[in-house]
Amino acid sequence: MKKVLLLLLLGFVFTSCRKDKVDATNTQTLQSSINDMAAGLNTLQQVKFNEALYILKTFGVEADGDVNELRALGKVINGKKVPEIFALADQTAQQNGIEWTSTGPPSLGEMNIFGTDLAKESDANDISANSLSVTTTPIAIDSVLGPKSLQIVPRLLDASGNPIVFTGAALETILEVFSNGTKILTAKNLMQDNNFKGFSMRFASLPSQKISDNKIDITVSVKTSKKTYKMSKIGVPVNPKGLLMPAGNPADNPAEVMPVTPDFSPTEGETQVQTPTATPAADPRTSVTRFLNNLNSQNLKGAYDTADNPNWGSYETFSNPTSGFGGVKNITVKNLTAGTTTATSSSVNATYDVTDKSGKTTALQVTFGLKNVNGQWKISSYKINQ
Repeated sequence: MKKVLLLLLLGFVFTSCRKDKVDATNTQTLQSSINDMAAGLNTLQQVKFNEALYILKTFGVEADGDVNELRALGKVINGKKVPEIFALADQTAQQNGIEWTSTGPPSLGEMNIFGTDLAKESDANDISANSLSVTTTPIAIDSVLGPKSLQIVPRLLDASGNPIVFTGAALETILEVFSNGTKILTAKNLMQDNNFKGFSMRFASLPSQKISDNKIDITVSVKTSKKTYKMSKIGVPVNPKGLLMPAGNPADNPAEVMPVTPDFSPTEGETQVQTPTATPAADPRTSVTRFLNNLNSQNLKGAYDTADNPNWGSYETFSNPTSGFGGVKNITVKNLTAGTTTATSSSVNATYDVTDKSGKTTALQVTFGLKNVNGQWKISSYKINQ
């Protein structure tokens, strides 16, 4: 009887010492606490728990090498319980475009963040291929700016060049983008089957000052249990109008704001006569540039002062966050060109991206009408061209 009581007591002690949250003091305590947490789950929950940890280790931290990834993962999940880890993994999967949820059926094969990469008999990641192909397709094509993104899709191929059919895998897929030998972007995803959608890379994520000759080099690697397949595409063209422009004041950039040179070439048979006019010496594009820069810096009063537009009404109407310009977060100017200019009026065509405070970005092509007010160009009309 005493032995039975002793065994029950020991069992109670061991159960009470089992951890229910992550202890990331070191790698050993991290593994021990995760094992304790998994032991309290049913079989299906244990599989999804391991998948969640794999999602976080692979996509939720920035580190090189398994040891550094585990340390970084420990910092992210330290003190968290199982439901919190599932919620964090769901968020990470959604942010990275991975088709995985903590409430769905097991979909990543046999995951163990502390295990080795050696293939097991039932390892869904043990896929034999002959090569890797990469296709690139311009997408999100704007009628004014052209394509805004590039779809990059890798495929594992057999010896005949046909895509391999597989499912239930979790192949870590890494995209690296270079220009003139300099790495400018890295992204990760999971290839779970042969219908992998790949990467949708926005040109706006590429800084224009780092792109040489409007071309990039793309390298994609896919990691199976036994081998990593890699493929590169060199000299992939990008749309320069869609690239991320450097911050700065376009009014001080001669490449963006150039003085207007009037064309005084006479028509055949006519004699050219130049008469003085009251046209301001300033370039009308300077006023438009000042207006857009003030919006970009959220200096709404400064933007309003560049205009004399009755359609915009009072400053309170102009700066309204819902119906006016108060909802603008930032602006990226693509192009400014001057239209017809007379002594009293002018027009400027502007192409730019405007991002509101909710994070939505819209490409616009706008014609600004300007009038000469006491020697200064003031914006008098604003037309969005479809």
